[in-house]
Amino acid sequence: MTKQTFLQGTLILIAAGMITRFLGFVNRIVVARIMGEEGVGLYMMAIPTLILVITLTQFGLPVAISKRVAEAEAHGDLNRIKKILVISLVVTGILSVVFTTGMILLAPLLSQTLLTDERTLYPLLAISPIVPIVAISSVLRGYFQGRQNMKPQAYSQVIEQVVRITFVALFTKALAPYGVEYAAAGAMISVVLGEFCSLLYMIRMFKMKKRIKIRRKFAKYLQQSKDTLNELMSIALPTTGSRLVGSFSFFLEPILVSQSLAIAGVQTAMATKQYGELTGYALPLLMLPTFITHSLSVALVPNISEAGAKANQSLIHYRIHQAIRLSFASGALATVVLTIFAVPILTFMYGHGNAARFLTVMAPFFLLLYFQAPLQAALQALDLAKAAMWNSLIGAFVKFAVLVALATQPQFGIMGVALAIVVGVVLVTLLHLFTLMKTINFKIPAFDVLKMIGLIALTWVAGKQLSSIFPESLSQVIPFLMILVIFTGMYVALLFLFRFITKDELKQLPIFQKK
Repeated sequence: MTKQTFLQGTLILIAAGMITRFLGFVNRIVVARIMGEEGVGLYMMAIPTLILVITLTQFGLPVAISKRVAEAEAHGDLNRIKKILVISLVVTGILSVVFTTGMILLAPLLSQTLLTDERTLYPLLAISPIVPIVAISSVLRGYFQGRQNMKPQAYSQVIEQVVRITFVALFTKALAPYGVEYAAAGAMISVVLGEFCSLLYMIRMFKMKKRIKIRRKFAKYLQQSKDTLNELMSIALPTTGSRLVGSFSFFLEPILVSQSLAIAGVQTAMATKQYGELTGYALPLLMLPTFITHSLSVALVPNISEAGAKANQSLIHYRIHQAIRLSFASGALATVVLTIFAVPILTFMYGHGNAARFLTVMAPFFLLLYFQAPLQAALQALDLAKAAMWNSLIGAFVKFAVLVALATQPQFGIMGVALAIVVGVVLVTLLHLFTLMKTINFKIPAFDVLKMIGLIALTWVAGKQLSSIFPESLSQVIPFLMILVIFTGMYVALLFLFRFITKDELKQLPIFQKK
């Protein structure tokens, strides 16, 4: 099996992430134009429940598997790797059956009582088969990550999106005549099919690349896996707690939003529409750079775990600093672009710029979100998953408090929800950073902070100048894309000028490597 370096593995995941994000946006545009804002709202209201159930089913095992497999790889312990896989498959298999059944049985209650829109029943039922599929995929993904081979995960992501986008228009159009709730269910069916095809590919790759046979003496290894289970749970339980906080927060969010907006005097249909604008139009754009930061975090866990197993503290500090630097390099561009060009971007994508007000307010603060995943991955790799969980819990509690306080006020309404999300993002990121500073004496050099401020300032000025020099380009697609290309080229030049990308990192790119 081909093992990649930290940066090589990250670049593979980033390449896959770019493709899947592009396909994902095409998918969203298709869904939005077929179902409209109300249909997108129903779709997005069902998604948090799915995320919560998947989090419960995975039980934090993907991160735990990645970390423990990386440690076993550092010592060449194949026996331990097999035990990790055996116990992980058993745990996720049992949990997937339990929670899939529960999701189906509780769907009527969730749709009618908690989500206050009974039409969400159909998307909830349509998406429920995905739970066991994702559960098995997560185990295989954690195994490949632990062995620092990111190619199977990268290819499976692309396959999932290609299959999804192939079927989404077919199902949504076929079911749209029966109502937006059926169209939303059709979109969910395409998601299930995509994940299933992705799983088939992962199983195929595992059979081709494996050095161990899972079915051979399965029961014996299961009986001998008590210590392995304890090792996995020491990471999985707090990781689950951390993700459960995020997933439960995501699950409660549409419920609190609908209830709070009702108190503020907003009708149910309008509340669904506004929530669709925020979560279906604005947030996906704000989350765009996270495919890069997620790639960094996935590659970071086994690298830091391996460095920890070898007691290499300097490498641990270097990897965290490198992840922060690269996260900022990707996030700063998105922050400036989404703030300055919010209206044209939304108009070209969805036909209107109604969600622009959310982007202009949230984008500057979401820069901190792009640091959050690598920082949390570092905490998990350092056996500080419990601290990460508490940070997430504090952030969720404060976010909900702000949400209820603001969204119930007519003068804030849905904008109060946006501000609450911002508060949660900023608080959790800062708490993760302070935890690393306290536990391993990690520091971000003051000079690097000044470079970040300088890069943002120059990029902002350049963007404003381009928009004022070519105002007519903001109303035409091709000229606008040319402006973005010029702007991105200027930004890349500034990255090299400020040395956010080093020569050693460039040498790891395939085009600079000697054949």
